[in-house]
Amino acid sequence: MPLTATPTPATKLLTPLNHTLILIDFQSQMSFATQSIDATNLRNNAGLVSRAANGFGVPAILTTVAEKSFSGPMYEEITSAFPGQALIDRTSMNTWEDANVIAHVNMIGRDRVVLAGLWTSVCIVGPALSALAQGYEVYVIADACGDVSAEAHNRAMDRMVQAGACPMTSLQYLLELQRDWARAETYDITTGIAKKYGGAYGLGITYAKTMFGAHEG
Repeated sequence: MPLTATPTPATKLLTPLNHTLILIDFQSQMSFATQSIDATNLRNNAGLVSRAANGFGVPAILTTVAEKSFSGPMYEEITSAFPGQALIDRTSMNTWEDANVIAHVNMIGRDRVVLAGLWTSVCIVGPALSALAQGYEVYVIADACGDVSAEAHNRAMDRMVQAGACPMTSLQYLLELQRDWARAETYDITTGIAKKYGGAYGLGITYAKTMFGAHEG
């Protein structure tokens, strides 16, 4: 029997209602040694992901390691997107081993988690493998992660993908949440974030709207 196509999305696609975002250790001390991605791009992508989650109402967990004693504050690009939200500070390198973080994961109650942070090979691999082992679906925003070398980042991504994690990018995250330009309630949020954080794509939106009043919908 031939297959019959239907106009329905795959269940593997992210929506604002089916995942928890966990942003891990975007801090100064971790950033100093990050070489796999330029710091400006990393901060921009972290800001894009944060604004997307906030704009679409995705529950986010913000966690740091040794914030006061060693690693420093979380990026302002992230904290400004979630005004007033408390950061969960840890001692464990593996976020998934912190009881307070896990209490928040359980309180939110979603079985799909999206991860981004520093460093890919330590602070992202740890929770990714741990969550997968407990039956969670795991997505990793590769260009909102960084490591001490491109080799370290790439091998960490390989390891997580081989274990079952799904890799994606920051702009992909934003557009996957929108996914239909006819969704008028989040159209301005999506294009506004893209214009500010979307690089050349954002410039294209600005140009089209300015020059001939284009509208994706």
